Amino acid sequence: MKIFLLGSNGQLGYEATRTLFCYGDLIAVDYPEIDFTKPRDVISLINQVKPDLIYNAVAYTDVDRAEQEPEKAMLVNCHTLGEIAKYCKENIVPFIHFSTDYVFDGQKNDLYTEDDIPNPINVYGKSKFEGEQAIIESQCPNVIIRTSWVYSMRAGGFVKKVINWAQKNEELRIVDDQIGNPTWARMLAILSAKFILSSKFETLKFLEKNHGVFHLAGGGYTSRYEWTKSIINHIPKDISVKVKKINPAKSHEFPTPATRPMFSALNCEKFENTFSIKIPEWETSLKLMLEG
Repeated sequence: MKIFLLGSNGQLGYEATRTLFCYGDLIAVDYPEIDFTKPRDVISLINQVKPDLIYNAVAYTDVDRAEQEPEKAMLVNCHTLGEIAKYCKENIVPFIHFSTDYVFDGQKNDLYTEDDIPNPINVYGKSKFEGEQAIIESQCPNVIIRTSWVYSMRAGGFVKKVINWAQKNEELRIVDDQIGNPTWARMLAILSAKFILSSKFETLKFLEKNHGVFHLAGGGYTSRYEWTKSIINHIPKDISVKVKKINPAKSHEFPTPATRPMFSALNCEKFENTFSIKIPEWETSLKLMLEG
């Protein structure tokens, strides 16, 4: 099986590169080899590779900047995806793609299932939802995995930011009214490969019955405030920090260009039941990453 991984340098793509090579001939690319603002070039490269499976970890993820760059966010998160999906339909190539909890408005105040109707409240969420729709409407063999609050120790992620803040400040103020599922990128990469294992490498046949949207995120849910406290509690002893106090705050105290959903945690029972697996609790994964 020839697997084409798009976006090998991001938090998920980095871990997926180190997971998917076990399952076939892996070709992993990132910018500038592949540029999602140039859909024709993307399709040209896919045509050269002629993969048996496409695993897409590329996304425009800057939630606030998307408010100023809606065309670019839509191009990367929707229009280019639509072109890839058309290719996959025409060439009967399975397409694994990742979406976000931000397709929901956060008003349910309970875990979101795959049956809940999306209602994004910012440009980023809208672009991701329309990307989902483009894939579904293409009728290509697909799996769309919605996830939440992905983290790793790579630069730019929330965990790395918290550690940097803790090294520079004695006191932190973190919002306690945003709720989600912290998701370790390595766990996400490993479990998303279950589609390949469960199909016994007959992915197309497997997707005839198991296509569409799945939620896959860290087990349980928490606030950014509680998540921050857990990060600080599990920071490795060889990393010195100055922080002594973490105070709760409200989102309105930190105005941002993009509105965030307050409660966007995902129910992942469909994934667990389909693959007979128990997703680890978010704090267990966090502790394993930081202390392992």
